[in-house]
Amino acid sequence: MSSELESLYQQIILDHAKRRVGQGTTDPASGAASSATGSLATAASHQLNPVCGDELTLRVWVADSRIERVAWEGAGCAISMASASVLTELVSGETRDDMMEQLDRFRELMRSRGTIVPDEEVLGDAAAFAGVSRFPARVKCAMLAWVALEEAVLAANS
Repeated sequence: MSSELESLYQQIILDHAKRRVGQGTTDPASGAASSATGSLATAASHQLNPVCGDELTLRVWVADSRIERVAWEGAGCAISMASASVLTELVSGETRDDMMEQLDRFRELMRSRGTIVPDEEVLGDAAAFAGVSRFPARVKCAMLAWVALEEAVLAANS
């Protein structure tokens, strides 16, 4: 494998593509019992990448501005599925504001075309997608779940 392809498909991405965190039912009733408070809101977003056919439905459960749970169902390439898995692990339990900061940093990384060194303290395993940013055709694959998360969180808080 060339070094460019190695950076595109880093081991973290391959691992998350195989053992997907958060993949499962997006039924709104499946998370209702996990709320520690009485103000649980849920919302979902469906996203499709028309270029490659990747698609994903993501649901969030938000209580008191904290993301209690993220679940998703989807089909697509290793990058899109790994990105959904990584973001689920990264944002579960975070506040809405912290999640939005992580989203902004990930979006900035994806738009950088490889010129930004990611902050692993903020992005965790999502920093592994730095190599993907050099391949514009794959950026949408990596962003698919993040766009769904943003839309679902905004809907849950409206």
